Amino acid sequence: MKSKPHIKPDTDDEQQRLAVLIDADNAQPSVIEGLLAEVAKYGVASVKRIYGDFTSTRMTQWKQALLKHSIAPVQQFAYTSGKNATDSSMIIDAMDLLYTHRFDGFCLVSSDSDFTRLAQRLREEGLAVYGFGERKTPDAFVQACDKFIYNDVLRAEPTAATTETPKATAPRKRASKKAANAPAPEPVAPKGNTPPLSLLRQAIEEASDEEGWAPLGPVGSYLNKIRPDFDPRLYGHRKLSELFRSQPRHFNVQERPASGGGSGTRVFVRIAG
Repeated sequence: MKSKPHIKPDTDDEQQRLAVLIDADNAQPSVIEGLLAEVAKYGVASVKRIYGDFTSTRMTQWKQALLKHSIAPVQQFAYTSGKNATDSSMIIDAMDLLYTHRFDGFCLVSSDSDFTRLAQRLREEGLAVYGFGERKTPDAFVQACDKFIYNDVLRAEPTAATTETPKATAPRKRASKKAANAPAPEPVAPKGNTPPLSLLRQAIEEASDEEGWAPLGPVGSYLNKIRPDFDPRLYGHRKLSELFRSQPRHFNVQERPASGGGSGTRVFVRIAG
């Protein structure tokens, strides 16, 4: 079977067909909107399924989110105490979908290391695997994915407008049509985490020319190969270029005209010094 390219954000007309499988026991409904927006960067979620025991009161919030986002629930009763039948059901479904040969990749939403071998098996078939989970996710599962996104960068930060209590007598202004249709800002983690400078330097060195300049695209690809969970949003920046610009003592950033006389620009980075 011919291998398909991994980690190709959807920029072409031909979009990747993705299967989104959610472990309800190890995921929170508060991330679902950001998660589906993240999935849309890589392709179309042709299948969206969530696995769990929806007779349990713990699933009340999930049940409210399923209809809104057109996610198909797969009921899995707990056959015995202390055993997780949900994992087995999700793995069996993933293999069934794999052998239909209709998908380019899978999105596995869980923080459970039990899905490590599943991720490895899917990649062995040449499919891209995007993992989503909490910071507690074991590194074995993280490394088994092509790309791993931590859920805390998918939760929208509360704004002043949502946290401030409005006055009862204040008239409510009608939002403009432009503001109403504007997309929600992409959530990012609060600043404060220290970027992995040695890893960033290593990525530049691997992609640099004789003068030390490296195109940003290959630098980002190398970072994802070495650390599938690398994400500039973990350090308070939406883009990788913004992360490099935030460290002027360590890195130089330069924009150059696109090759071939195009109207755009390309970003290059270099280790300062």
